[in-house]
Amino acid sequence: MMVSVTETELGGVPRLDALLVEPDKVNAERRGVVLCHGFPSAQRPGTPNRSYEKFAERIAAEQGWVVLAVSLRGCGASEGQFSMSGWLEDIARAIRHLRDKGISKVWLIGSTTGGSLALMAAARDPEIRGVAVMAPRADFDDWAADPRRFVQHCRSVGVIKDESFPPSLSAWARELKENRAIDAVEKIKDMPLLIVHGTNDRQVPYEDARQLAQIHPSPQLRLIKGADHRIRHDPRAVSILMGWLEREAVET
Repeated sequence: MMVSVTETELGGVPRLDALLVEPDKVNAERRGVVLCHGFPSAQRPGTPNRSYEKFAERIAAEQGWVVLAVSLRGCGASEGQFSMSGWLEDIARAIRHLRDKGISKVWLIGSTTGGSLALMAAARDPEIRGVAVMAPRADFDDWAADPRRFVQHCRSVGVIKDESFPPSLSAWARELKENRAIDAVEKIKDMPLLIVHGTNDRQVPYEDARQLAQIHPSPQLRLIKGADHRIRHDPRAVSILMGWLEREAVET
């Protein structure tokens, strides 16, 4: 199946850069997925949505789903400054963008920080059909513990460029403390949930995945031996995700 990749923008403020990947024959059920990227690092600069292009093309070609990969505010060519509430609103906008295109059944896939955000976004939107996450954080308490230091880290990786942002450090930090994936899982107990984590992840221990799985009544938890934090590049993780999407297409 042939696919088309379109550079697009999400309407609203701030302007968000995105890739829309569409198969030549969209599935009759009008299924789609939003890909949620992780937090950028100095070692891996670039445009987040572009880093998901091959994976998005594979989903579109093999499953017939429409895929939207968006660079959240402050990342890549997207405008704006990072905040937890802002990134959650960006994901909500991406979901609306697919629905506006007639994609009524939307799933979320997120990696690392994006996985945590996908869980929280799904908890806010009961119409989401399912969530798959890779190496998700259970919470962001370590970021919130020293907000001044974390703001400087955000500046160093470029997700905050405005020197006057945030206008209130305490309010910005409170969003990091109050928005937690572990609190969101209880609210998505009726949604299919896949959690994939590497046993050699030194940035987010796989105990976070176990904690999240313990709350959901019927999670699929897959721990991949030897995989590290960049698990979305592991062929075993990709195979698990593709199999999960195929089963979702049959069951939903």
